Amino acid sequence: MLKMAGNNSYTIVEYFGGDSGYRCGYCKNDEGNFSHGMWSHTMTVQDYQDLIDRGWRRSGKYVYKPTLNKTCCPQYTIRCHATKFQPSKSHKKVLKKISKFISKGEMPKDQDNGEPMDAVCDQAGPREPSKACHSDVKCAAITDIQKELPECPAITEGQKEVVDAAPAAPAVSEMSRKDRVSVSDERTATATKPGIGADPARPPCRKAKDLRKERRLQKDQIRQNADGVPSIVSPSPPTAAQTKPLEDFINESLPDNSSHCLEVRLVPVNFEDPQFAASYQQSVALYARYQMAIHGDDLSACSESEFRRFLCDSPLEAEHSPDGPEEGYGSFHQQYWLDDRIVAVGVIDILPTCVSSVYLYYHPDFSSLSLGSYSALRELAFTRQLQKQSPKLCYYYLGFYIHSCPKMRYKGQYRPSDLVCPETYAWVPIEQCVPMLENSRYARFNQDPDAGDPRVLKDVGRALVLYRRAVMPYAAYSRKRKGSSDEAEVQQYGGLVGQDCIERILLYRT
Repeated sequence: MLKMAGNNSYTIVEYFGGDSGYRCGYCKNDEGNFSHGMWSHTMTVQDYQDLIDRGWRRSGKYVYKPTLNKTCCPQYTIRCHATKFQPSKSHKKVLKKISKFISKGEMPKDQDNGEPMDAVCDQAGPREPSKACHSDVKCAAITDIQKELPECPAITEGQKEVVDAAPAAPAVSEMSRKDRVSVSDERTATATKPGIGADPARPPCRKAKDLRKERRLQKDQIRQNADGVPSIVSPSPPTAAQTKPLEDFINESLPDNSSHCLEVRLVPVNFEDPQFAASYQQSVALYARYQMAIHGDDLSACSESEFRRFLCDSPLEAEHSPDGPEEGYGSFHQQYWLDDRIVAVGVIDILPTCVSSVYLYYHPDFSSLSLGSYSALRELAFTRQLQKQSPKLCYYYLGFYIHSCPKMRYKGQYRPSDLVCPETYAWVPIEQCVPMLENSRYARFNQDPDAGDPRVLKDVGRALVLYRRAVMPYAAYSRKRKGSSDEAEVQQYGGLVGQDCIERILLYRT
């Protein structure tokens, strides 16, 4: 493996562009989904952290970035402030449901209406191009051409500051417009006097559902005020229940002397790890069962090779840091063991400043337990645990928020949360983003007209290229190739990953 001063290893990628449309897994448009993609042979956790902060996301070793101003269902990176998160009423309901099942063995009769974490990720995300080389790049030797490498500026570890947007517009609820209808005919009839109409001295009747949502929104605003976000709704005084931490609610859902025993085990995605190897076949069988029952896949589409490609193959190199978490950084499976079998697996990446949710699959027989929501709450609690060991690791990334797809709006319920601006890559509170997305599928969230991309591409010649097992800047590569014709592609790639990343990531050239 190539070594690089100040880092564990290089990141090596093949860029494939993104001019062709493909089928969207959300709205089912046959050619409406557009994204840029690259195959990653290996990647450092810091490089992936920087990439997901610019809207990239991985599916196995394939890393892609949706073209938000072109694609049919724009997908915005969303993160939750884990240390400031407080469970909502619906989250507490999920935890109570789990508690009742574990303690008494009672399975809920109603089916879960929530979405598991990125349940359609494999359908909505692109497949890697067939020309991708899946074998590891052999790059043991580095020639003296490395001396031509420019001195790269130090990598900034700090996170972008949350943007203070323009004064907030009136709050726009994320519930559907149908839910905002004032009252039913029946309630109106009971609130009016025959021949007179509605009593003007009385406030209009409102659904209890709307009142509950308003109270929940007020509570969210109280939490947002603590994070410095402008108030949208006049908050009511916080109650004692609001200060109760997430961990207390989770522990309540795991009572002693119960009918069942639930244990969550963190296992590194490594076939040399005894726990991972011992549970591998059980995980493969669970994945196939989930895909066929929940997504209607054929058995051939959820084979062991597909499972391994999608959820085991990861470009991330496992790393440990003195100021990092004890578990280290890299890709992991969080296995949910009910008694003596795995009933769910959450695939996650532990990165320098966040835990990133990749996928969740579970046993279909337990779908009524809302395991998607439950696993997200457990992953939030896990992030909070890691933050005690590594203070900068304080965010939980939920993948993509897709406002144009109602089923994917549930991610906005984990608050306080931010969306990344697709033009300036600054983080903006979701409350300020939703009104814009109500008006347009694509939106620039940063309302400062003078703000731009702080890592905008300045010099494509400084892009690092891996050519014939030698590392060189693109300027040297183009001289060797006597005026390479791929400058436009490298320019596009550099603009998408940013100036800092092109000076660290090797662009593989045959």
